[in-house]
Amino acid sequence: MPRIELTTEVQAALEAVFDACLDVGMHTESMGTSAERAVGGVTTGRLKAGDTVTWEARHFGLSWAMTVRITDYRRPHAFTDEQIRGPFGRWHHEHSFMPDPADPSTTVMRDVIDFTAPMGPVGGLVASLILRPYLQRLIARRNAYLAATLAKPPRHDEARPEPTGEGGAQMGHR
Repeated sequence: MPRIELTTEVQAALEAVFDACLDVGMHTESMGTSAERAVGGVTTGRLKAGDTVTWEARHFGLSWAMTVRITDYRRPHAFTDEQIRGPFGRWHHEHSFMPDPADPSTTVMRDVIDFTAPMGPVGGLVASLILRPYLQRLIARRNAYLAATLAKPPRHDEARPEPTGEGGAQMGHR
């Protein structure tokens, strides 16, 4: 069974990262390249224990639908989503979150995904050679989007001067 393991550091509080990962709108925004959208179950707001959502997206030029359920929910440390209907033989995605011991204002987000493709040995070959690298890039892009979106704003002492239009400078932040 193919496995994907990713670790991403996010410059944001543990609770904010956990909540963003369960936010339907944030998920949709982060998956823009595949035009993913929620079409069933919980379609707006934040998912919680027991919720289901059906995602539609385009991958490999084809439209796909997958319904997942939040089967484990331990805010703000972990949750799991599992496919209950869709293209995979199995989809089990564990999300875990912990403060970075070196910097408690940073959250270490970890994804562990176990999946199988249908169609026996042929599906296993497709899963290993095509789906695993594709999905790893897809989840890495999603995580990079979340990290950039949740990044802390600059501190006041890092503010840059902005022109006042009168030859002088005025302190401000962008």
